Amino acid sequence: MKFKNISLIALSLFTICLLFDKSNGLAVMSVDIGSEWFKVAIVSPGVPMEIALNKESKRKTPVAIAFRNDERTFGEDAQVVGVRFPQNCFSYILDLLGKSIDNPMVQLYKKRFPYHNIVEDKERNTIMFQLNENTTYTPEELLAQILYHAKEMAEKSATQTIKEAVITVPGFFNQAERKAVLKAAELAGIKVLQLFNDYAAVALNYGIFHSKNINDTAHYIMFYDMGASTTTATVVSYQNVKTKERGFVETHPQVSIVGVGYDRTLGGIEFQIRLQEYFAREFDALKKTPNSVFKNPRAMAKLFKEAGRVKLILSANSEFYAQVEGLIDEHDFKLLVTREKFEELCADLFERAVNPIKEALKTSALTMDLMTQVVLVGAGTRVPKVQDMLAEFVKIELSKNINTDEAATLGAVYKAADLSQGFKVKKFITKDAVLFPIQVVFDRNSNNKVKQVKRTLFSKMNAFPQKKILTFNKHTEDFEFNVNYADLDSLPAEELEALGNLNISVIKLKGVSEALSKHAKESAESKGIKAHFALDESGILNLINTELVSEKTSLATEEEGTFSKLGSTISKFFGGSEDKETVEKVEEPVKENIKPVHEEPEYPELKKETEDKEKEQKKNETKPEKPAEDKSTNKTEKAEKEKKPTIITLKEPIVSEETKFGPLPLEESQFTKSLEKIKALNEFDKEKTRRETALNNLESFVIDAQQKLESEEYKVATTPEETEKIIKSCSEVSEWLYEDGFDATADVYEEKLASLKTLTNELYERVFEHRERPEVIKGMKSMLNGSRVFLHNMRNLNKSSEIFTDVEIETLEKVINETQDYFDLVKRTFAETALNAAVPFKVRDMANKMALLDREVKYLLNKAKIWKPKQEPVVNATENATAGNKTKDSNNSKSLPESEKNKTEEETKTVPDSETESTDSQEEKLVLEGSDTTEEKKTDEETIHQEL
Repeated sequence: MKFKNISLIALSLFTICLLFDKSNGLAVMSVDIGSEWFKVAIVSPGVPMEIALNKESKRKTPVAIAFRNDERTFGEDAQVVGVRFPQNCFSYILDLLGKSIDNPMVQLYKKRFPYHNIVEDKERNTIMFQLNENTTYTPEELLAQILYHAKEMAEKSATQTIKEAVITVPGFFNQAERKAVLKAAELAGIKVLQLFNDYAAVALNYGIFHSKNINDTAHYIMFYDMGASTTTATVVSYQNVKTKERGFVETHPQVSIVGVGYDRTLGGIEFQIRLQEYFAREFDALKKTPNSVFKNPRAMAKLFKEAGRVKLILSANSEFYAQVEGLIDEHDFKLLVTREKFEELCADLFERAVNPIKEALKTSALTMDLMTQVVLVGAGTRVPKVQDMLAEFVKIELSKNINTDEAATLGAVYKAADLSQGFKVKKFITKDAVLFPIQVVFDRNSNNKVKQVKRTLFSKMNAFPQKKILTFNKHTEDFEFNVNYADLDSLPAEELEALGNLNISVIKLKGVSEALSKHAKESAESKGIKAHFALDESGILNLINTELVSEKTSLATEEEGTFSKLGSTISKFFGGSEDKETVEKVEEPVKENIKPVHEEPEYPELKKETEDKEKEQKKNETKPEKPAEDKSTNKTEKAEKEKKPTIITLKEPIVSEETKFGPLPLEESQFTKSLEKIKALNEFDKEKTRRETALNNLESFVIDAQQKLESEEYKVATTPEETEKIIKSCSEVSEWLYEDGFDATADVYEEKLASLKTLTNELYERVFEHRERPEVIKGMKSMLNGSRVFLHNMRNLNKSSEIFTDVEIETLEKVINETQDYFDLVKRTFAETALNAAVPFKVRDMANKMALLDREVKYLLNKAKIWKPKQEPVVNATENATAGNKTKDSNNSKSLPESEKNKTEEETKTVPDSETESTDSQEEKLVLEGSDTTEEKKTDEETIHQEL
């Protein structure tokens, strides 16, 4: 497969930190939550990127949750419940987040799934599912439970606790929808590192595995993603950029979103519903029963499931039989469906397939000839007709070089590792873009007339995260302003309706006149009220703070130094020119990266200017004084310096109250109730799992014990009385399980299991001892033989080389003898002990005895390994030639000068041996000396190094 070695590729991109403690929950995860499926990926130490499998060992799980008979099920189990009891199974939940009851998406959901009872939550202006008279679930609560299930899957795969995650969302999610996802994650106990737009996650994943193709020149790629409910076309650019985040210039790859087009209602579910309705019409036309399939929720649920299967198969086959057993009134359904008929049913949907591409190109202001590739993503792109429509429009070959199901998941988990504290990854910058522009609208009095003013905060396709500062300098009393979506004329009417309330919030500022009066008393001039806004990494708008900024002048002296100059520079920055501002304006801080906006932003120009002034001041202070030219002139200059005016900036916080419009997130009291509800369900599931596990363990133990007692190995190890007692207890437990104990609690099952284990522990231990003992005895015998050979060689080697002391040799001999005595006692005792009697010597005791001997031998081996022989003097051969020559040399040396004499002595000095025996040679000599055959030598060496 193309993606078989994805983990190996990812491994080269990750540098895992060495510090690792499972208790700290170092692993992080990503959840790609879609309308129909969700996928989970994890990053943990040693496992860079891995898809977490569900209990069916599958890589993706249906987004479905069902409630039936006080039991909660997820995924495929929930879908099974949904076929029989469709009103109890909830799916496609993502489409309902942050929606009011009159939203067209809610009405479309009611049409698709008429068996659900959706009611209005008037308190929050959202919706709820009415399961029964006493039970309701909000979309956030249902999504929270699915996210918690995903978290359990990830923790099971990583074998540790996971608290942090990156969650993907559709890029067209508005503020209410994004906040609903965050609340759902909070209910699930997940700390969201970032909400990541799904197309940005796909683009990041693609860039990671094609980073070699990225250079200093921007190149453009289009991703076309048709999922279960929606279709998105995204134009992205890849380019290497230079950054200076760490104080020096670095080059990193960057992916930027430059154009987006989408269709919120075009996806695989629409194809599936067309087939479902076609099947229903065809069955009703047969008139097998007076009851219509359309009026039977269970029959429609069966047809919906079969339509999904047929849609999938027709992507690879030209025809297929759709069939459902017992569709309604015990009548079966079977129908031949051709690909041509399927394309005819969905003809209008296929025509809409290219619209997102047109919108993406329009948004990016680019043309198709600039695209190097069109990459297909999403299961819907597997439909042949969709590919035909796209190929005809784009005029280039469609690329299928990405994992359509897992690209977003793996891109998001890479981002999670980057944002977490426990991992270091190769830097890859992502620049997402605003889809829905945001503006501020307020009233301003001008010539006794009220004028409405609009100021755009974040324009369409602006990169985020970023922050903006809006300045109001014409208001002297308390006032309010509205935050709305703006410039949405390009969106079709149905999308505007689906977007919901275009008014985000109204913000009221209080205490304006009081703050102005306070600054006026200090002779300060108002420079306006500044509102600090931030659009964070998750695309959520926040009003950080509001404050009144004023300036006043004071006489500065030389002693005021740097701080007064710094204040003056800051005030000049906020005030701009010396002329007073006449209109409100939006300011954009110098740095794009998000920082707490209540702090003063850092301005590189200001910092440099301040540093230059400080240097100049210090320079002036260290200059030697010039000769006094004119005392009167010096006095005048000094007076002017002392009276130099300095501008000081004053700030006063302004109280702001924000009232939000549209669907509201869960407030504190509602959130607490939802949390308690989900917690109770989780505890119930844990207890249920514990009970099922205890029951399964008890049943397995009873069956296993009964089977073991029939084997010869266990029969010889037990007495008739013991066998009878165990069989009787097992039979009693078995009868109790199938009569009265099937509904017992986990505590009862665990108690009975513990009782049976107590009864069988001694038998099982005897069998284990009898089974393992022969190998241990064999090992002990081998070790004794090898140790004796080793002792013999020690003594032989010690005759020529004093490697070991006498005490060491005696100690080893003593340990060998003690082990031999123990070995003889063990063999003799077991020869006299019946197999069903208590075991006198345990395997672990014998192993401990062997360990003592093994430790002694290893100590001596290590000593031999590091031992080096002493170097003895070797007489020069030329001096031994003749005694006469030796005498002559001696006489000659006496007549030489002292320097020459020393030189001669140095030349005739003793030299070391050519080579010293290696450590391995010494050890080999030590171990093998005195052995008779090569085979015996090998056996002895292996014996000495043998460990149990």
